[in-house]
Amino acid sequence: MAFSDLDLAKRLEAAEGYACVQFAEARARVFPESGSEWIAIGDAVAVFDGIDAPTTQSFGLGIFEPLTAGTLERVEQFFFDRNTATMHEMCPLAGVAALELLCERGYRPIEVSNVMYRGVERPATGHPANVHVRVVRPDEAQLWGKISARGWTHEHAELQEFVEQMGVISVARKDSPCFLAEIDGKPGAAGAMCIHEGVALFAGAATVPELRRRGLQAALLQARMKHAFELGCDLAMMVAEAGSNSQRNAEREGFRVAYTRIKWKLAQ
Repeated sequence: MAFSDLDLAKRLEAAEGYACVQFAEARARVFPESGSEWIAIGDAVAVFDGIDAPTTQSFGLGIFEPLTAGTLERVEQFFFDRNTATMHEMCPLAGVAALELLCERGYRPIEVSNVMYRGVERPATGHPANVHVRVVRPDEAQLWGKISARGWTHEHAELQEFVEQMGVISVARKDSPCFLAEIDGKPGAAGAMCIHEGVALFAGAATVPELRRRGLQAALLQARMKHAFELGCDLAMMVAEAGSNSQRNAEREGFRVAYTRIKWKLAQ
């Protein structure tokens, strides 16, 4: 059993940082004009994946080594040079001194999320017989992106094009299989995962509105857990908005909160 401590936080933060890096590298391959790139700051990372992209931020600052003003200046310059906002996902185990430094430099909190984890086990098959989950092929990137976009943007149509593009990039990422759940042969839900040093990060799960509450999300989670087990992973993680339905669904599947994380943005 893994305990919620600094060692666990390092594994979880490293896995999410790696997943974010893979977004930038995939975007750079698929859309070379994007200018997507990243830098390492010790074992932490800062990623530029496009102006205003949710993946443009840092991960792991203050976890692998003490956070200093010099380190922050280096990361800030990376984002300033690309004309984008400076944002950091900060694990509370970075310590009070690290958070005080952010406050002193003019950062403000803009998002709160719970990082959740559980051990990887071979799941029992429990989804309906007419539900099938599979890993998508590279030539199905647009299909996966469209299903994902419909699930995420049914109330925000203005984000459709952006999320579809993110879907294509998701399929192109390294160590990041994407899954499609079908009911009676009809695609209805999409989910992704990223594998890093024994940690399986479950992310990007969404169901189209007309096929919700049909068992697709549970089937997606089981399929990803089975895949992680077969790859030899020992730890699964998810990130959810604090107190959200996503958190409750994860807790029903055996996930528990490792820590509550804050995203900080430098005031401009």
